[in-house]
Amino acid sequence: MESFGERLHRAMAERGPLCVGIDPHPGLLARWGLTDDVEGLARFSGTVVEALGDRIAVVKPQSAFFERFGSRGVAVLESTIRQLRAAGSLVLLDVKRGDIGSTVAAYASAYLDPSSPLYVDAVTASPYLGVGSLAPMFELAAAHGGGVFVLALTSNPEGAAVQRARSADGRTVAQGIIDEISQLNAGVQPLGSFGLVVGATLGDTGHDLSQVGGPLLAPGLGAQGATAADLRTVFGSALPAVLPSYSREVLGAGPDTGALRAAAERVLADCRAVLRTA
Repeated sequence: MESFGERLHRAMAERGPLCVGIDPHPGLLARWGLTDDVEGLARFSGTVVEALGDRIAVVKPQSAFFERFGSRGVAVLESTIRQLRAAGSLVLLDVKRGDIGSTVAAYASAYLDPSSPLYVDAVTASPYLGVGSLAPMFELAAAHGGGVFVLALTSNPEGAAVQRARSADGRTVAQGIIDEISQLNAGVQPLGSFGLVVGATLGDTGHDLSQVGGPLLAPGLGAQGATAADLRTVFGSALPAVLPSYSREVLGAGPDTGALRAAAERVLADCRAVLRTA
């Protein structure tokens, strides 16, 4: 069984270093001329899959925008996941789950157990009940070749108060998270299965990402203000492990499938130009 890190490394080599989000928020549905209901959600998601599923390394559905429609929205999410996997994309479900004990184990089972209808290649997770509280996710991911991307340095202004607070050993909370994930990936080649989320808008973070050994998801590119060139400043020597993530910059080109593909190709070219210099 291949690990998630191995599959991701190959997908990025074959399809390019790019993650595209599926974020069907009301404003974007309206921009596409779609209704803000389950039917509009299904048409939006189906169009993104048709346009990008067979050519993008990683597609990242944002679970909340499906969950807001209840069980019918979750059914669309399940269908979208199946379609993306059939098209060959790796699916990173953006859920940012975090809890303790049997509850985090249930989250792990929901997303990382192959028997689940919501089974995906990887999920995002929140470590703010302690990185150790996510152990059931890490364990199930390792058992089934899945991955977990843990929030470390996010670009929202509220995040700094927690993430950059210093613990008794002098490290920031974020650096402690970075170091714990680095330990999980220690010695793994070519890429570990446990990654971090680091915002592309942050500039020089003052944090050491050089030993992570796993993928570094970089949201915030495009409509949120960061450019591919900013990745050099944020990630420094860790640049080869970066997975750039775009949503509105690509999705805003829809609903025409050709325009969506062109937008994805444009941002991928920008990312290749930066990452090949690493």
